[in-house]
Amino acid sequence: MDTKLETKTILEKEFKTGLRGYNQEEVDLFLDDVIQDYETFKKTITDLRNENERMKAELASERKRPAASSAGTTNFDLLKRISNLEKHVFGSKLFDQE
Repeated sequence: MDTKLETKTILEKEFKTGLRGYNQEEVDLFLDDVIQDYETFKKTITDLRNENERMKAELASERKRPAASSAGTTNFDLLKRISNLEKHVFGSKLFDQE
């Protein structure tokens, strides 16, 4: 991130005083608040950029995986497989009782 201001620049900024200049203590207190907000925003931006990169990588990874539906598996196919499994496990006992 290319920014014009850095925390150190804000902290070390000196203002010239005029005939009726600003109250130096008020300026310092205000700059302290600006520095805190500036650091918070920089951290938030960094965190969001990192999350964005992580999500892009996750999306790219998901796109590389074959979709389950592309294999042609439907509910009917699953039920048929379960039925065949039951026949194999229980054999003719299951169907002899009918």
